[in-house]
Amino acid sequence: MSLSIRNQIAGTVTGVTTGEAMATVKVRLEGGQDITAAITTDAVKELGITSGSAVTVLVKATEVALATGPVEGLSIRNQIAGTVVDVATGGAMASVKVDVNGGGLTAAITKDAVEALGLTAGSSVVALIKSTEVALRSA
Repeated sequence: MSLSIRNQIAGTVTGVTTGEAMATVKVRLEGGQDITAAITTDAVKELGITSGSAVTVLVKATEVALATGPVEGLSIRNQIAGTVVDVATGGAMASVKVDVNGGGLTAAITKDAVEALGLTAGSSVVALIKSTEVALRSA
């Protein structure tokens, strides 16, 4: 299946916590980073997700925010350190590609944000992703 979602990173489920309607799924990415997905309990069952399952983490580029360092006092659990490898800017928006230790993330952010943060190839950043914006595909 082809998808327009640019961010597709392989990983292994390290834990599943289920509730009545929603579940949190912790995934260890190939580069060693951890990411949490908040998905429905029905999806966990339908995909057969258990600890040890191989999955692909899917995140739209528009759902990836960037910071120049770790952020405290924030409800966003997924904070993944990386290095900018490419910045492509247009009139209003920019696409920022980030190497996250063996994987890659693309963030679609404003051109103004790129300029304000001083993002260029080689910049250290932290990708911020809400767990509710992380989808999973079973391998």
